[in-house]
Amino acid sequence: MLPSDTALAAGVAAGTTIQNTASATYSNGATTETVDSNTVDILVDELLDVTVSSLDAGSVTLTTAGAVLSFQIGNSGNGPEAFELAVDAALSGDDFDPAVTQIAYDSNGNGVYDAGVDTVIAIGGSTPAIAADGTLRVFVVTQLAGAPSEGDTANVRLTAAAVTGTGSAGTTFSGQGEGGGDAVVGTSTAEDQDEGTLVARLGVVSLVKSATIVDPFGGSQAVPHAIVTYSLVTGVTGSGSVSGVTITDAIPAGTAYNADSLTLDGASLTDATDADAGEADGTGISVDLGTLASGASHTITFSVTLD
Repeated sequence: MLPSDTALAAGVAAGTTIQNTASATYSNGATTETVDSNTVDILVDELLDVTVSSLDAGSVTLTTAGAVLSFQIGNSGNGPEAFELAVDAALSGDDFDPAVTQIAYDSNGNGVYDAGVDTVIAIGGSTPAIAADGTLRVFVVTQLAGAPSEGDTANVRLTAAAVTGTGSAGTTFSGQGEGGGDAVVGTSTAEDQDEGTLVARLGVVSLVKSATIVDPFGGSQAVPHAIVTYSLVTGVTGSGSVSGVTITDAIPAGTAYNADSLTLDGASLTDATDADAGEADGTGISVDLGTLASGASHTITFSVTLD
């Protein structure tokens, strides 16, 4: 059994010259003689065959940070060949269409996508020549696009086609094989494809607002000069993180903001625009929560006085 990272090439290497000479031995009554035939040379043509397979064990998690799908291109022909790559992320039957931002191959051979290190293949471009029996690991880099929901899936198809040409089995490209022979399309049609699956893992932000009232008489009636304290509770559900979370709230008409009343998780924030997360004035408040992981929860409070 071949290891999983080996492609099965088709026999004798393309460009090989096979020579054969026959001989005849006979007796003429006096001596035994041997005579050789002319030598027949056969130049082995190049067979164009390819396999494409996903290397991911199941669905790959796609978050706001993106995701990388891994594929293996196998040259199962008998000569070196480059393969043109095409990616389709808009397949029917799934939940959303991700964005494809880059294709690259594993130029340092460590089996892991290394941004800025692995060699980028232009969209619609080709791999380097892959030797017969050789394989090449290819990465498809994706980002969220559209408006998927938590757990939605997307399929991405990678197609590899021999640069020399494709077609039905037996299609011949005269003189284009290794060593000057012909190139002949094999049973794969010199083209193959496979799909990888992404699953969206997203954070979902919830925001719940409540108010408590303390009136000038020690009660909780909404009368002039009563103090209203608003509470804004932010939570993150789902299995992914969220970024750039900013909470804003306008000071309602008929009230006045109480200076220096802004807090985050019980800690005071200054009203000024400075190094802390919050700012406030007579028109409203704003608190920058940044990146939040799933399960995070924060409480913002501020108070106003009824006119």
